[in-house]
Amino acid sequence: MGNHIYTIGRELGSGGYTVAKLLAERLGIRLYDKELLAQAAKDSGFCEEIFENHDERPTNSFLYSLVMDTYTGGNYSAAPFLDMPLNHKVFLAQFDTIKKIASEESCVIVGRCADYALASNPDCLSIFVHADMDDRIRRVSKREDVTESKAKDMIQKRDKQRSSYYNYYTCKKWGDSRSYDLTLNTSKITPEACVDIILDFRKKMEQKK
Repeated sequence: MGNHIYTIGRELGSGGYTVAKLLAERLGIRLYDKELLAQAAKDSGFCEEIFENHDERPTNSFLYSLVMDTYTGGNYSAAPFLDMPLNHKVFLAQFDTIKKIASEESCVIVGRCADYALASNPDCLSIFVHADMDDRIRRVSKREDVTESKAKDMIQKRDKQRSSYYNYYTCKKWGDSRSYDLTLNTSKITPEACVDIILDFRKKMEQKK
């Protein structure tokens, strides 16, 4: 039996990160969120700031990629990557790091098209966490200490970024239940209950093999 990998996509304010954190703690395995960016930078030789600037954001500016490409290094600056836009290089570097991590350890990976990178891995369980908009607004408003109107704007902007990034690189639809093994609504159940369902789903997966 290989490593158990859990990828978690999430809407802003859905509590997806909380679910991921609780799942990792319950299983005693590592959680990769922002940590993935640091690891990808280390593996690729790129500056970590480049990964942060491109984190789950579609880069539409060719000029930006051209200018920032001056700062890249490592294998991804060599042919055939030399003429590739920077945002594509960053995605491929992150893609490789996700596959490397999955081959080395059981873990939980948040976002960053990890489900797509590991689509051929039979031990990967892909999950999407969502919630009703009113609940998301309340969570973001409280967490960021902003008005509900501002929280709604933040949600809409971040969801658009994440969906554009995911849809572009995976040719699937972000948030569509058919893009994942399991989708969970935290407006209906608690994050703790989500973890229970994920683990039960994993058990059923193993029984079917």
